[in-house]
Amino acid sequence: MSETKFNIKEETRPVEAVGVELGLLPEEIEHYGHYKAKVAFSTRKRVAGNPDGKLILVTAMTPTPAGEGKTTTCIGLADTFRAMGRKTMLCLREPSMGPVFGVKGGATGGGKSQLVPMDEINLHFTGDIHAVTSAHNLLTALVANHIQHGNELRIDPKSTPFKRVIDMNDRSLRNIVTGLGGPAHGVPRETGFDITAASEVMAALCLAEDLNDLKQRLSNIIVGFSVEGKPVFARDLKAQGAMCAVLKEAMKPNLVQTRYSTPVFVHGGPFANIAHGCNSMVATKLALKLADVVITEAGFATELGAEKFFDIKCRFGGLKPAAAVIVATVRALKMHGGVPKPQLDHENLEALAKGFENLVKHIENVRHFGVPCVVAVNKFGSDTEKELQWAVDAVRDKGVTAVVSDIYGQGPAGGVALAEAVEKTIASQANEFDFLYPIEMPLVEKINVIARCCYGAKGVTILKKAKDAIDLFEKLGFRKVPVCIAKTQSSLSDQANLLGRPRDFEVIIREARLSAGAGFVVAIAGEIMTMPGLPKEPSAQHIDVDENGNITGLS
Repeated sequence: MSETKFNIKEETRPVEAVGVELGLLPEEIEHYGHYKAKVAFSTRKRVAGNPDGKLILVTAMTPTPAGEGKTTTCIGLADTFRAMGRKTMLCLREPSMGPVFGVKGGATGGGKSQLVPMDEINLHFTGDIHAVTSAHNLLTALVANHIQHGNELRIDPKSTPFKRVIDMNDRSLRNIVTGLGGPAHGVPRETGFDITAASEVMAALCLAEDLNDLKQRLSNIIVGFSVEGKPVFARDLKAQGAMCAVLKEAMKPNLVQTRYSTPVFVHGGPFANIAHGCNSMVATKLALKLADVVITEAGFATELGAEKFFDIKCRFGGLKPAAAVIVATVRALKMHGGVPKPQLDHENLEALAKGFENLVKHIENVRHFGVPCVVAVNKFGSDTEKELQWAVDAVRDKGVTAVVSDIYGQGPAGGVALAEAVEKTIASQANEFDFLYPIEMPLVEKINVIARCCYGAKGVTILKKAKDAIDLFEKLGFRKVPVCIAKTQSSLSDQANLLGRPRDFEVIIREARLSAGAGFVVAIAGEIMTMPGLPKEPSAQHIDVDENGNITGLS
């Protein structure tokens, strides 16, 4: 189909025009320049009576260094639905500057399926992540100040796991000592920095329904324990009011557009390992009231991002997804079949068949939740027609619709088959969405259910340190909360080098953390870095700006 027939064209419009077409009132659009804006709190109340649109999750098979194009698929699919006459919105996370300057590059799509203004979204955007950084570090400063001035709460300085955060990759900040220089400069203690996307404040902001809910979640953050072993909350320091004030503007969804001027909320950016890896609840719920079709994305693959989207975000928000799209590529299938990255350009049906088992597991994972799904085989230039057809046929043999998508190269014209398949699947298949586990289930059992059902593990070993922490959390009254397992994204298992579909493995839980403000327990499997480092040749070395302010090198 042509763009003319679609009644959609590649153009960047003033953000007010994008918002008004969506149904926003001009006074609800708070401008941050010509092409980005925030949406006023009052909008949600005004549209509360509108029916909800259909929520479509885009997830993926296990990611590889070759790149699968999940965000690009989200963007192109939203453009295609709008081109087909559907009132459509896209909801994505905000990029963290650390990975932008590190190895990952930008997070605004690519080719003909991209967000604009790409450079501003990837860098400072509207300042939301900086606000989270400031609110988080305000709390750590209040803790240190309280200890300095007499420590009425009897906080044990050795028990304060609440590190500071910064939105940058810097391995030298992982483990540091603060408070040096004598009594006037604080109490010396070992601590460190996490990246802002890993902050519990970020997770709380992205799960909060409104400012009152956010303030309550912030008040529940545990900053440490007293010398008697009792938890010390942010509310004990009277910190939640000031923190919420810092985050007031950050709670408003950010409105931007695609290259084809489809409206997009880019809001919130929680870590996809240590937290739930989804955009904000506020943005998703507002989008559902404004559009007939809402496309959103979860971090990494089905066993991480999709599981957390279903079991955490949908549970807290009362959301019911209409369908899921699983993004796969010939290149990823071949890598999971044992082909090294430099040889991916060569046709290899044998490796394709071997790596296909990885995709089969991800299809099974979505089926665990009773959600209808479609597989999008995202086309790359090196793929042969024989390989693409093999992948599509193999998925269809499993009873699941599969189509080739060329959204990167063709924009909305390359996503028609995918959009039509999604609509047909929603209309023809029963939606029996349910959570993986009941909320009343003990924490250890929840961990076991996730590991067995979603990872394919034969069992779970919980080390003593983690088990003691879990027992404490339940004693403190945090049994009826979801579990958020942090593990490598590079494998279905907790070992990054186990590609394909590993079997007969155990998941080792070495640590457990309580994110009482966000409302879940984090179980850590393997070595998960909450402060990434930069590679030998970071992306920052290729970014520049000319005398007119035009930025180059962002991808």
